[in-house]
Amino acid sequence: MLTLDDFDFALPESLIAQHPARERSASRLLHVEDVCLADLRFHDLPERIAPGDLLVFNDAKVIKARFFGRKESGGQVEVMLERITGAHHALAQVRASRAPGAESRLILADGAFSVRVTGRMGAFFQLELETPAAQDDFWTMAECHGRLPLPPYITHVPEAEDEVRYQTVYARHPGAVAAPTAGLHFDAALLARLAAHEVAMTSITLDVGAGTYQPVRVTRIAEHRMHTETYHVPAAAVAAIARTRAQGGKVIAVGTTTLRTLESAASAQGEIQEGHGETEIFITPGYRFRVVDRLITNFHLPRSTLLMLVCAFAGIKPIRHAYAHAIRQGYRFFSYGDAMLLERSEE
Repeated sequence: MLTLDDFDFALPESLIAQHPARERSASRLLHVEDVCLADLRFHDLPERIAPGDLLVFNDAKVIKARFFGRKESGGQVEVMLERITGAHHALAQVRASRAPGAESRLILADGAFSVRVTGRMGAFFQLELETPAAQDDFWTMAECHGRLPLPPYITHVPEAEDEVRYQTVYARHPGAVAAPTAGLHFDAALLARLAAHEVAMTSITLDVGAGTYQPVRVTRIAEHRMHTETYHVPAAAVAAIARTRAQGGKVIAVGTTTLRTLESAASAQGEIQEGHGETEIFITPGYRFRVVDRLITNFHLPRSTLLMLVCAFAGIKPIRHAYAHAIRQGYRFFSYGDAMLLERSEE
């Protein structure tokens, strides 16, 4: 039985990327085929994809989801939206010296607005916006008063660079509070080269939540329960996947968020279902993939659910081998780090 220790590794702090590469597609790319490794640059990607293959992107757009303020009783608070569930309602993480109780008022953004705590849903607080004007909603408050929600391992205060680079160039649908980071390596020039190489492209949307950073707190991973995220699979993506399969091409997920969406939206026979849904799928070694043939992804945190996912996809031994190689070669890790191209294990 797999335990948390099976997904641990020692990572030098110096390899945690604090800023993005100077150019998006200039980051490094490690191609992993079982235990065979190839050190590349991300702009080499078209050479590794066959014409007729399909890239599936997550086009979620990151909102300014972090707020600072105080309790009405005086203590300081930090609020990180997890999901906006309605114009005046949201789920959020709340950090404070003492957790706010039901009916507590939180005054945020230097008094620009306030929210009321209406309850709990697991690790998240249910918030209701108290609006000074009828047109105000959580989307407006985030845009006007929120701060960019950089991951906890990026230690600097968000800068102008982050406003651009912690967002994919194809982001379309606001709602994510963490970036689908595998997509950060693509720029307009690379997308044009892929199109010229006759690589097909389509998009789904998964609103990545701050829960993606939640640690696994159980020793036996089978006991872990994932947070829930919402997704949408449009008809165009369903058609593109069916067309690719019919023509013998491969489906390539750009990021773990895309992979989780496609696997969640698939029937037992691997047929993708169009529409909206929620996923709390937890993919660990032994999972049988139904849709995705190849995966583009960044390097993930030790003992994390995302590391478990890539081990399920490419195999535990190949991932351990690849990560050890990446550390020796000085690859940059996590959201602003380098990437891998993984082949699905057939074991």
